[in-house]
Amino acid sequence: MEERLQKILSRAGVSSRRAAEKMIAEGRISVNQAVVTEPGTKADADRDEIRVDGRLISCDAERVYILLHKPQGYVTTLNDPQGRPIVTDLLSGVTERVFPVGRLDYDSEGLLILTNDGDFSQRLQHPRYGIPKSYRIKVEGNFPKREIQLLEQGIDLPDGRFSPTDVRLEKTNPGSSWLRLTITDGRNRVIRRAFESLGHPVCRLIRVAVAEITLESMREGAWRRLTPKEVDRLLAHAAGRKSGKNCLDIHLKINNSRRK
Repeated sequence: MEERLQKILSRAGVSSRRAAEKMIAEGRISVNQAVVTEPGTKADADRDEIRVDGRLISCDAERVYILLHKPQGYVTTLNDPQGRPIVTDLLSGVTERVFPVGRLDYDSEGLLILTNDGDFSQRLQHPRYGIPKSYRIKVEGNFPKREIQLLEQGIDLPDGRFSPTDVRLEKTNPGSSWLRLTITDGRNRVIRRAFESLGHPVCRLIRVAVAEITLESMREGAWRRLTPKEVDRLLAHAAGRKSGKNCLDIHLKINNSRRK
């Protein structure tokens, strides 16, 4: 069955669909030895020879789900033109090719999920699924109650409204404040931009949870594989249901669709 190339690449664990579109536009993908540059191009993963940078891909790889405590000073792209450290450099012993679900910028830290499951990645990232992500944020200056209220009401940014689902002031230090924030927004640097618009540049940004999955006591740079129950819980959030049979049915449906 023919599918869009970016969907096939995502399902094969090459990259997210968004990153796959960029790879196609860059001419890095070939189908039956012909380079493809149009993102809407379709192919049949069972019949066509699809290559990325000359490497043949397969949609039959074992699905991998990894939780990483990302330190500052790493990028969440898989190829950095500036030669900076990449998060996958931290995954010693992982032989499967995985990609980050969403992003944490170079200066940010905390919980990052990596996978080779494109459908899983899509469900965690797409705004319509509303997956909550929680952060601890240190900002410059004292943060008065009126600005907490501004955040709760929502802030207009050039690319749309920023509306956290939960805002709490944790503590105030001389010259800085710590807040905890929960969002379902996935726009680039949206938290930093929102606080800068209020005159409070972010000094430190730590993602501490995605849905119910937390870092717990993991040290920076450490990683582990997510358990099947944790994957089920994340899919449950995406489905808007409690984890259990309904979510398991969704997971089985995703897995079965890969085998067709």
